[in-house]
Amino acid sequence: MSSIAKSVLQSVKHGRAAWLRNSSAYSGKQRFPRLVLGIETSCDDTGAAVVDEAGCVLGEALHCQKEVHLQTGGIIPVVAQQLHRENIEQVVQEALRASGVSVAELAAVATTVKPGLALSLGVGLQYSLSLVNRHQKPFIPIHHMEAHALTIRLTHHLDFPFLVLLISGGHCLLAVAQGVSDFLLLGQSMDIAPGDMLDKVARRLSLRKHPECHSMAGGKAIEHLAQTGNQELLTFRLPMQQYRNCDFSFSGLQNLVNNAIAQKEKEEGIQEGEILSCVKDVAAAVQHAVTVHIIQRTYRAMLFCIKNSILPSKNATLVVSGGVASNQYIRKGLQNLADANDFALLCPPPRLCTDNGVMIAWNGIERLRAGLGVLHSTAGIRYEPRAPLGIDISKRVEEESIKVPKLKKIRWLAS
Repeated sequence: MSSIAKSVLQSVKHGRAAWLRNSSAYSGKQRFPRLVLGIETSCDDTGAAVVDEAGCVLGEALHCQKEVHLQTGGIIPVVAQQLHRENIEQVVQEALRASGVSVAELAAVATTVKPGLALSLGVGLQYSLSLVNRHQKPFIPIHHMEAHALTIRLTHHLDFPFLVLLISGGHCLLAVAQGVSDFLLLGQSMDIAPGDMLDKVARRLSLRKHPECHSMAGGKAIEHLAQTGNQELLTFRLPMQQYRNCDFSFSGLQNLVNNAIAQKEKEEGIQEGEILSCVKDVAAAVQHAVTVHIIQRTYRAMLFCIKNSILPSKNATLVVSGGVASNQYIRKGLQNLADANDFALLCPPPRLCTDNGVMIAWNGIERLRAGLGVLHSTAGIRYEPRAPLGIDISKRVEEESIKVPKLKKIRWLAS
């Protein structure tokens, strides 16, 4: 940890100590703010953090498996499981040491139990149950997507309700957050997620062989090359144009992209695995198509929520989170959409958009304060690789058949 980071963390701890000395909250009685340890192992990152009720991140640690999975061309569940097993003890202990907090001082342990890779979820749950049973601590099972959705309330003062777009390597959905565990699901991906698609396109383009991208994850490589590409070289038919709902689909678009790449390879007389001369243009066109698809479905969600008074007609908020929310091109397109419809756009900082222990700990704090899902017995608790978020009203959205006004031609790359 750098000297600056240590200084900041020390200031936070001093501030917390002063809060403890001076607080007269909670019915006039002086009391310690509750602390939650969050543990995240839903996919390929092992994360842990200690967060208090005031939203102070007292300590955090993260072990990223990116380099290993880059070598294999994608996440292999058994490899991810083994890496979680090898690192979870060290990551949790590092977060506790950084926070200066012992397990005895924790109010609860919060852990991702759904959705995610089964083998990865199992490691986090097994470790957490051992910890809470050994120290007799309450356990808070966390829905991964709920945690992503509520992270914004750690970084910004935001009241319910608000519209949430969660876009990542494994998920893509639109929902209204009405409360800590109260969500209305408006739409979700019917097949793969945008991050997964971008990673697969990057592999098809062999971007690991590109001198500018050899150490980048697939989606990041696409974004990087697209900055200097011409998005108009290729035009892809957008998915689900005939369906007036808020669902997404990326597998068909991926097939169109793969066919276009094969055609370009034929035109240039190169074999699969070699780098196209127009690779930057392909990256720009792909990123643009993904962005417009996301924007169109989000636009319909906005119109549906306003029409049905689910969100306020003025000063409504769109929250965008998940790993793909770090893509600046997509974020700029969503900012333009929000501005045009009088929505505020809020995104967590990039480090909290990807999977991490902080968001799990904060979700634990939110649930602890609301008295929701805090377990004093862990008998029968299981992980769930697949788990919906909230109440699914996507059929109602489709029945309303809201037509989205035609979007003006977008030239974010040039602006």
